[in-house]
Formats: sequence, structure tokens, C-alpha cells
Amino acid sequence: MKLGFNTAILPDLSLEQVLDVAAEQGFSCVECCCWPPGKAERRYAGVTHIDVTALDADGIKRIGDLCASKGVSLSSLGYYPNVLQADRSQAELEIAHTRRVIEASAALGVNVVTTFVGRDPGLSIDENWPRFLEVWRPLVSLAEDRGVKIGIENCPMIFTRDEWPGGKNLASTPAIWRRMFGDIPSPAFGLNYDPSHFIWQMVDYIAPISEFKDRLHHVHAKDARIDRALLNEHGIMGYPNLWHTPKIPGLGEVDWGRYFGALSDAGYDGPVAIEVEDRAFEGALDKRKESLIIARRHLIQFLAG
Repeated sequence: MKLGFNTAILPDLSLEQVLDVAAEQGFSCVECCCWPPGKAERRYAGVTHIDVTALDADGIKRIGDLCASKGVSLSSLGYYPNVLQADRSQAELEIAHTRRVIEASAALGVNVVTTFVGRDPGLSIDENWPRFLEVWRPLVSLAEDRGVKIGIENCPMIFTRDEWPGGKNLASTPAIWRRMFGDIPSPAFGLNYDPSHFIWQMVDYIAPISEFKDRLHHVHAKDARIDRALLNEHGIMGYPNLWHTPKIPGLGEVDWGRYFGALSDAGYDGPVAIEVEDRAFEGALDKRKESLIIARRHLIQFLAG
């Protein structure tokens, strides 16, 4: 396995500067954010380290040369919109950009895209399903044609009022994955597996790894901590942000030895991207860099590099 990080934590740096940080800290790869240029309301969204809307042959060569010179590869191109949202005009823009990210991943030789499937939070799973198939069958077909694997992260996106009651990402549980992969069986369609989201969903984060081992196209390393006193106050029906906190690896409740043991037993040898959403390490650039150093120090004991 190769250890890297999601570049959203360094939005103020250029791609070259991000690769410098990765090389200096001993990382092998980065999950490179590829949002459309501009602002985004959601934290850690709207980060553009590769602008796929302006990617040409010269840009492809420049990025390839940069990665080679720094000794850091791109583990995936990351873009996490909601392509199933109720606003169809905005959804179509995001679908079009997802297509561009898939094509850029192929052109760059990365061949992995990490994302969400999306969801209309006001509709049930069954009510979302026809639209899910309508949007994702063509996207998966495009990825398959281009030799690209799609890794869907298992975050329900149900933290804030605008995301309730259903959340903004269907692909949040093993039961939904079985249905999803049953209806879109392409091997190009898989997971970007993140154990932290199962911590606060009260789901076993080890058991699914074996069953879905052939769908693991990318994995995240993020931790989570549950405040049991606050959980007792608000209950599991309250907003998760009232009683759970995202943490960097080693500072939450994930047993990383068990996690990596399960990944290795499943034959996974792909990238592991640290995702920093820990408010204790936000703010100054040095603090954000420190979060990567601490997380790497904890995880490297389980990996070759």
C-alpha cells in the first residue's frame, strides 16, 4: 500500500507546492482535488489543484513531469459533488464536470476517480434509485471505456440541516452497496472506503472489507471520535455533528491495526489517502502540515511506505 493524503487540506498551495509537501514528509502519493475553479459553500470543497476544464497536452506533460521530479504520484482525481440533487440544472453541470474528471484521469494515466454518487435528501432510497441509474450507468460506462476506476466514498453527507433527512450520498452502507453493484455490476465501479463514517453510523467497519474486496479502488484514512455524554443527550437521531468529531488517524476510535490487517487479508495493495477534517488542525498552514506529519507517523507503522 502507498500512503498519501487528500489535497483539500492545502487549498492555498499550488499543485507543485502540494507535491513538495508530500515529498518532504515522505508520502508516496496524493489524492488530487479537481473541483471546478471557484468557491464552494461546503468545507473542504471547491479545491482545484488540477483544473480539468483547461487541461491540454502541455498541461498533461507538465503534471507528469512534476510528479516524476518530486517522486510523488497521483492516487486519484477527487471531486465530490451531488449529481443527484433536486436542482437538475446544477446537477447537470456537476455531471458534466464528473465526465471531465474521468477523462482527465485517463489522460493523466491516473485511472482512478474518487467521488460521491449523490442523493436527493428529500427522497427515499427507492425514490432516488431511478435517477441514480439514469446518471451513473453512463458515467460508469464512460469510465470503463477510458480504463478508469470510480471509487465511491461511503460518507452519508447527513451532518447539517440542509442535508436532512436522507443525506446527500446514497452509497453509505453495505446493504446499499449490494444493490448498487447488483444494478451496475461493472468492475470499474467500486469504493473509496473510509472507516471513520462507520464509526458514527454504528456499523462494523472491518466486516465489509472482505465482502467488497474486489470493489476497493481507493481507501481513506480518517478517524472519528464519539462524545458519549453528548450522544446520550441528543441521541442518534440528532445531527451527528452534535456528538461526533472527525479526527486525524490515531486520535479517534478506529483500530488502525485491525483496519490494515483486514485490508492486507483482502489483498488490497492500493493507495491510502489521509483525509484531514480535524478542526484542531485547521487554520495556519504549519498546523495543517503538522496534521499530516502526525497522521503519517501513526499510520506508517502498519505500512511499508
